[in-house]
Amino acid sequence: MKNKYLNSLAYLGVGGAHPGGFQLTKYILSKEEITNEKKILDVGCGTGKTAAYIAKNFRCNVTALDVHPEMLKKARRRFTNQSLPINVVEGSVENVPFEQEMFDIVLVESVIVFTDVTKTLAELKRILNHDGVLYAIEMVLESNSEQLSLNAIKDFYGVPEIFTEQEWEQAFRNAGFTSIKIEKYEIDEADFNLEQAPEFELSNNENMDEYYAMLFDHQVLSETFKHKLGFRIFKCTL
Repeated sequence: MKNKYLNSLAYLGVGGAHPGGFQLTKYILSKEEITNEKKILDVGCGTGKTAAYIAKNFRCNVTALDVHPEMLKKARRRFTNQSLPINVVEGSVENVPFEQEMFDIVLVESVIVFTDVTKTLAELKRILNHDGVLYAIEMVLESNSEQLSLNAIKDFYGVPEIFTEQEWEQAFRNAGFTSIKIEKYEIDEADFNLEQAPEFELSNNENMDEYYAMLFDHQVLSETFKHKLGFRIFKCTL
């Protein structure tokens, strides 16, 4: 895989790396009435932390999708160790190997921004049931920034573009979603505990020093641009 940042997450085995972390994941899931008949897709499942939580707590049909073999290897190990019957699929969200209207809930935690947004949203719409819901957590541009700064961010994360909240909303509408509810989630530091912290499951790889350095650079960028970059929850229905 060419994206160095995503490679660093995979080989360091970082779980819950998306904005808001696992605290936000649990918050989103708490807003839905999830019965054991529901079919849920975790897009960009990573090491499987979210998919495992859903399967254990809601006993529903869970599918975990990721494009990175190293992430999937760690996800499969997690599911096996916890005896969870989760369907694991390797594939790109730009061309998902699923039938039309297959899922009731699709959860995408900081994935779409790394892809061709138009292709990805078209696929997510195609596989979502007519009465289903798409939850997306995505990076947003909070304020105007010098192009040089934006280029540095895009180059580091390997993303083609960074959207404002309004541009994201328009992208979802262009894809055919008719209801887009947007929430700016405020992280409550008082509720933070070890469960909310990112997990690490290290691989045996010759480039580990480079991956550690990238994680450090990510922290520096996050602090440097904390007033210009944020994130939103997008709840989209057809």
